[in-house]
Amino acid sequence: PAEYETPIGGSTCAEEAYRAWVLQLQRTGFDIGFHGPTSHTSDRERVRDAIGKFAEYFGHQPAVYANHTRNSEDIYWGPHRFTGLNKFFYQLLTRGTRNGKYDGHSEDSPRFWGDLCREHVKYVRDFVFRGINTLSQCPQMPYHDPRRPYVNNWFAASEGADVRLFTSTISEAHQDRLEEEGGACIMYTHFASGFFADGRVDPKFRMLMERLSRKNGWFVPVQVLLDHLLAVKGRYILSPEERKRIERKFLVDRTKLHITPRSVRRWV
Repeated sequence: PAEYETPIGGSTCAEEAYRAWVLQLQRTGFDIGFHGPTSHTSDRERVRDAIGKFAEYFGHQPAVYANHTRNSEDIYWGPHRFTGLNKFFYQLLTRGTRNGKYDGHSEDSPRFWGDLCREHVKYVRDFVFRGINTLSQCPQMPYHDPRRPYVNNWFAASEGADVRLFTSTISEAHQDRLEEEGGACIMYTHFASGFFADGRVDPKFRMLMERLSRKNGWFVPVQVLLDHLLAVKGRYILSPEERKRIERKFLVDRTKLHITPRSVRRWV
């Protein structure tokens, strides 16, 4: 249906060949996260079925989740990520283009699955920042926001939506700074966006990743890192003022990104 169409398609684990590839990734050490049932809007029963299939395929509940662009079952997404004046400025800056009906957290919606999220999902990704040191951008993570009770713990990520932004974030100088700061980096990306072309991996990306791999870092899946932070810090309850500061920081960061040359128009 037209109301379910989104600008980004994609395969799902209902496809045997794709599922086999994802299972191979899991066997080699990659953590598999949940990105919703499919590339368009799903109702509650489809989300419930997808969570069950995820556990069947991968042997565990989907501990980490990220909303899928413009799917109406997205939870606390679009304007619902913001409060007060920050919500007003978000709607102004996006000119309403991100004001879709995101109601996965609304109990009166046929797409409500907030209770399932709270029951099965441990971490949900929210704001993305340009700095490589995600932990310095959001030192509270993983955190719980009492105003958004259906998410157990939120976490942030560093900007890498496509190969240009990814390689900019993990540049040599940024890698060295991250090491000096003793920080932590969680990258947000789409590996289909320019990382592989003409039969080869982007050479700059390969060089930077090989350089990074030679550092004395702790390279682990996101769930392992978040579990470690949670064990060390305990469950962090975000205050209303802290929430407003994170929202403002994100809005300023997105605005700066959008006014740079060749910027991608993402408000993720």
